Amino acid sequence: MALPPVIYEDETMIAFDKPSGLLIAPDRWDKKKENLMGLVHDKMGHGVANVHRLDADTSGIVLCAKTKPALDYLSGQFQSKTVGKLYLAISVVLPEDRAMKLPTPVLPRLPDGSLPESFTVDLGLGEDEHHPGHMRVFRKRGGKASLTEFHARERFGKYILHECRPLTGRTHQIRVHLAAVGAPILNDRFYGDPDELLLLSNLKRGYKGRGDEKPLLDRLALHASELTVKHPVTREPVTIRAENPHEFEVALKYLRKFSARA
Repeated sequence: MALPPVIYEDETMIAFDKPSGLLIAPDRWDKKKENLMGLVHDKMGHGVANVHRLDADTSGIVLCAKTKPALDYLSGQFQSKTVGKLYLAISVVLPEDRAMKLPTPVLPRLPDGSLPESFTVDLGLGEDEHHPGHMRVFRKRGGKASLTEFHARERFGKYILHECRPLTGRTHQIRVHLAAVGAPILNDRFYGDPDELLLLSNLKRGYKGRGDEKPLLDRLALHASELTVKHPVTREPVTIRAENPHEFEVALKYLRKFSARA
């Protein structure tokens, strides 16, 4: 497999546009699975190191350092939570009886059952002891502090294109926080609703297609779109952007064309 597209590079750092489905590092149980850093080390040497991670199912920006001083400086920014991160997610607002069950609502619905245009989720996250590899929310004690800001960029009936700004960097943070407000990310196999498929037949009136219709998007609808860090040498802010993947844009094209917009 070739390296993913390079979207930024200079003498100290390099950023890749990772596709959905590609691991960042070797799998815990299957070391032979292809992963980004294995490809990078094969083609660029072991002097290049990643400074953060994305879920395998999430696409978008992965930043790597090319020198040890750059690695230390960039990693420090992630640890101190000073990195600007913007993700885009297509979420599905579920009826309240199908949403994640929590003791008290995280975010009250509007009178029409929808979500506010902008909101913040402040919920501790920790490993789910009953489901290895999954995370769960903690309303009071337990878990690690987790904070995410959300803004609805576009609405298409029950679907929303959300701008997501995680102010902390917990595993599955955006995914769990959206699920907790009853709007899980489309095609989230851990926290979403498996019955929610984005089908053209559900959007287009009088659809006359194949009986074995395939979803317009069949991957996790989460993309790391922008990353802003201070440069290791100049100390000036650098913003790196990754365009939406083709399949992401196809889904948005049909949502814009056929879905009832709010």
